[in-house]
Amino acid sequence: MKLVDKIRKRVLVAWSGGKDSAMALYELQKQHDYEIVALLTTVTEDYDRISMHGVRRTLLEKQAESMGLQLEKVYITKNASNQEYEMKMKDALIKYKTRGVTVVAFGDIFLEDVRRYREANLSKIRMEAIFPIWGRDTTELARKFIELGFKAIVTCVDSKFLDKKFVGRIYDDRFLCELPPSVDPCGENGEFHTFVFDGPIFRKRVEFKVGEIVLRDGRFYFCDLI
Repeated sequence: MKLVDKIRKRVLVAWSGGKDSAMALYELQKQHDYEIVALLTTVTEDYDRISMHGVRRTLLEKQAESMGLQLEKVYITKNASNQEYEMKMKDALIKYKTRGVTVVAFGDIFLEDVRRYREANLSKIRMEAIFPIWGRDTTELARKFIELGFKAIVTCVDSKFLDKKFVGRIYDDRFLCELPPSVDPCGENGEFHTFVFDGPIFRKRVEFKVGEIVLRDGRFYFCDLI
């Protein structure tokens, strides 16, 4: 008797271009329960950059190309309200739902309110949220990221938590050792954001040059990647 292959759930991966979404994708790819259909990213249209991370859209596209995955970009304005964000995200999700996608994967680790928000929004359109790295110890997760051969650069720091000297640096053991004890090693509280440019999920390294560092809103230091 011929065995019937298990039907895999079709999934979108919420993609920021940073290390947590990269680890979530890595964990999903090790499983056989899901078919990854596309990466889903929010882009601030006024700047043509990934929202919050400040990375140029062109580098985002190079990431997707190197991974061999389709990229779905959701464009929002620079001062987008929750209503605008949710409306545009809903439109994108429904488009994929009509194609049989039932699941969205996120790289969140321990923020309960963020998880509830995502689950609530998806439940409105009868889609499921999954969290492949949820509950992991962030110190161990950060070390694992580096041990696996991932390479990332810090693109943004919140000056409420970190000094300017931390932006534009490679996310490595030295970076982790120099973090203040109050800062989460994965930046889960928004202390810093990263751009992943190499690792086991990539076919080839994403090339870039480090540009200028600027302060925005009197609080966030961004390192431009060109």
